[in-house]
Amino acid sequence: MANARIATLSRKTAETDISLKLAVDGTGVSQVDTGVPFFDHMLTLFAKHGLFDLEVKAKGDVDVDYHHTVEDVGLVLGGAFKEALGDKGGIRRYGFFLLPMDEALARVVVDLSGRACLVYDAVPPTMFVRDFNLVLVKEFCRAFSNALGCNLHVKLEYGEEPHHVAEAIFKALARALDEATRIDARTGGALPSTKGSL
Repeated sequence: MANARIATLSRKTAETDISLKLAVDGTGVSQVDTGVPFFDHMLTLFAKHGLFDLEVKAKGDVDVDYHHTVEDVGLVLGGAFKEALGDKGGIRRYGFFLLPMDEALARVVVDLSGRACLVYDAVPPTMFVRDFNLVLVKEFCRAFSNALGCNLHVKLEYGEEPHHVAEAIFKALARALDEATRIDARTGGALPSTKGSL
């Protein structure tokens, strides 16, 4: 690819220390270590199903809570997509995916508009996978949307088992982003906006 869409970012605060490498046009390989095993699983699925190459190393105050680590990884990952996509010339911009995971069905819609907006409607009957609170999935999505600057709509159509719900959301997000970030050769590299900027 003439213009490799890759980014390497890091972020260090009193709460977390994160380094991340992203290749948008990858094959789905990943190395993920956040100190939060269930979150590692979700990010691995995200990379695999979006065909993104992803390396994440995070150290956080997980002895206090998982919140800071999950939120800050969302910030860094969103920032990495923003950097890797550059001026967004030629991208499809919009992506949508409806994904089943056994009894759960999640819908994710994304617009790489440059405007951050999260609409999140995904509350399963049970909110915990072991000690991982699914409220953190919303916090991840909010941080990701803010850092990337995208409209992100997440809806759980139905679902009961919290692992299945989270997995459906992360996989659907990956597939929707894969669609939105693809280059459409018909545009000749033009921005997908009548305003001339995103």
